Amino acid sequence: MKAVLVETPGGIDKLVIKEYPMPTPREDELLVKIKATALNRADILQRQGKYPPPPGASEVLGLEMAGIVEWVGSQCSGWKIGDRVCGLLPGGGYAEYCTIPAKMAIPIPSNLSFEEAAAIPEVFLTAFQTMHLLGDVKKGDFVLIHAGASGVGTAAIQLARFYDAIPIVTAGSARKLDFCLQLGAKVAINYKDGEFASHVLEATDRKGVQFILDCVGASFWEQNIACLAMDGKMVMIANMGGSVVENFSLRKILLKRLQIMGSTLRSRNLEYKIQLTQSFVKNILPAFEDGKLKPVIDEVFDWRDVGKAHQRMEENLNMGKIILTITEF
Repeated sequence: MKAVLVETPGGIDKLVIKEYPMPTPREDELLVKIKATALNRADILQRQGKYPPPPGASEVLGLEMAGIVEWVGSQCSGWKIGDRVCGLLPGGGYAEYCTIPAKMAIPIPSNLSFEEAAAIPEVFLTAFQTMHLLGDVKKGDFVLIHAGASGVGTAAIQLARFYDAIPIVTAGSARKLDFCLQLGAKVAINYKDGEFASHVLEATDRKGVQFILDCVGASFWEQNIACLAMDGKMVMIANMGGSVVENFSLRKILLKRLQIMGSTLRSRNLEYKIQLTQSFVKNILPAFEDGKLKPVIDEVFDWRDVGKAHQRMEENLNMGKIILTITEF
């Protein structure tokens, strides 16, 4: 099969499509012919040599896929050849074929295309995990979502509304702010103005938010703490704005009884990912079938143009997911 490989760590010029060994499925796995995959920030970091795949994972980029089942292991149940499927991967999505544990596979709703389905797994599972399992977001909660126009951000805005919570977002341009408001955000703040905490507190009658989904880290740390309400929770999924916080007092965390958590999904063990996926299929997937939730696609590229797709993400131009279609040579 063919796959996108990184010749040596570096820029987009290091991405090449070459022959690569076909994955061999185990008896508890499905072999899937991939029709579409999607970009994630982790792909950029891995290409640059800053985020190696976890032990045992494919060196091929790509943390999610959508495609057609071509082989079903003897220990798999509920699947047959020809089924449309999407799912989360530890790697290997930028390829013609992949394997996935049958218990981690997600059936594609009949109203969604492969491209739309490929835009779901990573961002919606991340948002579901952080907001529901870790954050325990409830009806009426105020939720602060940073990078609101990103893939995870657009999923989190929708899930906040799904839980009858009130999403407040930050983003870096008027175009992205408007996009977030159209998607359901109650308040949208331009973080490039340098200060967002006062706007968040004003929107919450000075009480603060019950939950923050943060991908920025150090540069937002003090404002995030200021934004959190009593007993508030913050889940950090990345540190794009730095990882070292200097001269910060822990007193506010004690006084407000705050919970600060870190979470990554790629490095979780298989059992956790299975439980997460199955809970998502049961509780969230039906909302895609009836239109309450929707995948948000920024742009679709043929995988021959993978470099252009990476460049668009690196320039922070995307609103929602960037998709690669895996076409035949």
